[in-house]
Amino acid sequence: MTYGNTAHEVLAAVFQVRDLDSRQPALNVLLWQRALDPEQGKWSLPGGRLDDDEDLTSSVRRQLAEKVDLRELAHLEQLAVFSDPTRVPGIRTIASTFLGLVPSPATPALPPDTRWHPVNDLPEMAFDHAPMVEHARNRLMAKLSYTNIGFALAPMEFVISTLRDVYSAALDYQVDATNLQRVLERRKVITRTGTTARSGRSGGRPAALYRFTDSRYRVTDEFAALRPPG
Repeated sequence: MTYGNTAHEVLAAVFQVRDLDSRQPALNVLLWQRALDPEQGKWSLPGGRLDDDEDLTSSVRRQLAEKVDLRELAHLEQLAVFSDPTRVPGIRTIASTFLGLVPSPATPALPPDTRWHPVNDLPEMAFDHAPMVEHARNRLMAKLSYTNIGFALAPMEFVISTLRDVYSAALDYQVDATNLQRVLERRKVITRTGTTARSGRSGGRPAALYRFTDSRYRVTDEFAALRPPG
């Protein structure tokens, strides 16, 4: 959308914790590689110009659908506005950013120019998209403290050690599983399913399976904060 000498675009930072079954699961962000100038070859957040007949959320959903199956998207919300007059070349373009979350172990089909990248090892990014990723991750980290937003990153059912790995990857520090379980059960964020996981090769007592109490975003403790140990 263009008003006089100003245009408006929507961009989405879509995160997923990937390689959850490995020793080093990591928070990844969905990026596409620019085929044309400006910034040819650099990586960008998915999105584009807002059409005249669209609201912001409709626009970002339309443009994400070109990159990823929206049925895999568990959460989407508007985050911030980036309005530096020189953020992109040419006509002044204001960007509204969104946070999107895909749960593990979903594997949405991606076009050839689109890939998941670890947030801690980003490729060369176009324009101001790197600080947009950082801002979105910081907002996710904060929301993990005082909301139930973990439901949009975790499997439908999980053992506590798996949930710990999801939170550790998203928060970028090692979370204590026992403390996490105690906090989330006290806030009624997670609940037992009444079933257990299959025993591993080493045998032992099967671990209890949990699920998130709600699959819709809600504030659970507006003053809470998860902090790194020490």
